[in-house]
Amino acid sequence: MFTPLAWTKTLSMAAAALLSLTVVPVAMGLFIRGRIRSERENPISRALIRAYRPVIDRVLRYRWPVVGGALATLVLTWIPFQHIGSEFMPPLDEGTLLFMPTTLPGISVAEARQVLQRQDSILAAFPEVQSVFGKAGRASTATDPAGLDMAETTIVLKPRDEWPRGMTEAKLTAAMDSAVSLPGITNAWTMPIKGRIDMLATGIRTPVGIKVFGPDLGTLEAIGRQIEGAIRMVPGTRSVFAERAVSGYYLDVQVDRAAAARHGINVKDIQDVIATAIGGMTITQTVEGRERFGVRLRYPQELRDAPEKLAQVLVPMAHRGAGGAAAPAMGALGGDDASAGAPGTDQIPLGDVATIRLAKGPMAIKTEGAFPTAWVYIDVTGRDIGRYVADAKKMVDGMVRLPAGYTLQWSGQYEYMQHAKQKLALVVPAALLLILLLLYFNFKSVGETLIVLLSLPFALVGGVLFMALLGYNWSVATGIGFIALAGVAAETGVIMLIYLDNAWQARQDATRTPTTRDLYQAIVEGAVERVRPKMMTVTAIVAGLLPILWGDGTGASVMKRIAAPMVGGMLSSTVLTLVVIPAIYSLWQEARLRALAPAREPAAVAAAGD
Repeated sequence: MFTPLAWTKTLSMAAAALLSLTVVPVAMGLFIRGRIRSERENPISRALIRAYRPVIDRVLRYRWPVVGGALATLVLTWIPFQHIGSEFMPPLDEGTLLFMPTTLPGISVAEARQVLQRQDSILAAFPEVQSVFGKAGRASTATDPAGLDMAETTIVLKPRDEWPRGMTEAKLTAAMDSAVSLPGITNAWTMPIKGRIDMLATGIRTPVGIKVFGPDLGTLEAIGRQIEGAIRMVPGTRSVFAERAVSGYYLDVQVDRAAAARHGINVKDIQDVIATAIGGMTITQTVEGRERFGVRLRYPQELRDAPEKLAQVLVPMAHRGAGGAAAPAMGALGGDDASAGAPGTDQIPLGDVATIRLAKGPMAIKTEGAFPTAWVYIDVTGRDIGRYVADAKKMVDGMVRLPAGYTLQWSGQYEYMQHAKQKLALVVPAALLLILLLLYFNFKSVGETLIVLLSLPFALVGGVLFMALLGYNWSVATGIGFIALAGVAAETGVIMLIYLDNAWQARQDATRTPTTRDLYQAIVEGAVERVRPKMMTVTAIVAGLLPILWGDGTGASVMKRIAAPMVGGMLSSTVLTLVVIPAIYSLWQEARLRALAPAREPAAVAAAGD
């Protein structure tokens, strides 16, 4: 929740507050010299006062309609609020894309290489692409246990100013996905850094994933296939792939011990032939600088790429020498070229002493929480994660029946998003409570504290409308923006209320028995005559955030989601500060005057008698 960006923003605001309390007063004493001009002499202030004076007159004349209209606006905000989606974090523009096609287990090395080369050549032909680099299989590291069924292609994009006009990353990804679609291959798109973080945190490399837990791998695979069929029907699904938990292909060699005994062959000799001719035997080392590589010798690919060809591998058998003693024969990689199986030969085919077949088994056994698990990878396009998962859950619940002892867990970005919501449910109330306490300690009045707090929901109105206008979703970034907006909106409300209090207090000190007319004049003076500092506060905040909204490039998408609620919220909060707060303040103080009127009348009569 507390990202480096959030900590940076918090520390910068704390530093700004410290400077305003220490450096600014000293700087004002040093540099502000000469005659200080009044508000009326400033042309901008005069223009603001002329524009704002008719507004405040109408506000004080129609106070209840103004308050009712503000409440109606707040209620109507629920309509765009419902249409805003949710996600964990907005997509971060890394300048690169990561393409991860997945196929069924059992693909050969030659076929994987051919598919990878074909897809990479198609991707490299796009004018927006600078370079393409693909990888199939696992790297020489324990942190990359990828099989041949999952490839990874890193696509480096050209700068945006070199793209064709109107092209966006979403359009480019959709065009690439359509161009590289091949039968039997499921495509998934992400970004290199983001994909690595997702895989390290939850293991799911797509935006949404489902983890199926249960005791039997075969049942897990069957459930995964059912989920795969159900998810394909959900709108917004670009691709879905369920892991085949027991669909890996293995070469099963079962030695016929009776046949081996008839030919005088030990089981160890047969296993040595399998390990050498098929698996490979290290015969020497080569030194390349500071690195050493083993040189392995085995049959060429074309002699061991099918069980029928492996059955022709020659196995040495012992022959009788002089005096009837058994003598060792030459190995599988040497010996006569006599016909196999003929009497008196030194070698026989492996198929005569063993049964060779392809068998299915687990590619990898994944466990989590001491339970075997199989994963379903889901790539989403054109929809926010929150609503997509809600529809997908309904589809899966209606079409998939889980046996006893089997459970589902939705993972990926959705899992992050749920954790973020839980933390926001604690952070937001804590922030509001802190603001409430600070306001009460400052005003020492519940009424004035509540008036300032009214700025928070009205600031929310502008933030929601601005997010809906820009098409942004709820995320951690927008949550940080709204938390910051709450503090800034309260600040503008405090400024207005302080000026109103000062003007009203001055009227009360000058008049022994203030009237409603005095209250109105005080509100006009406190609101209109001090409109410049209020507008300066709002203008400085909005002007500082507008470059973020106009920015582009890496990281701009996250910054825009933080700035958008603050800009929209400050605009609506300004309307509240200049229009609604004076109306509510006048109603509140007028009610207090009426409550104090009976107590003042006896005092006024006594003073007249004296």
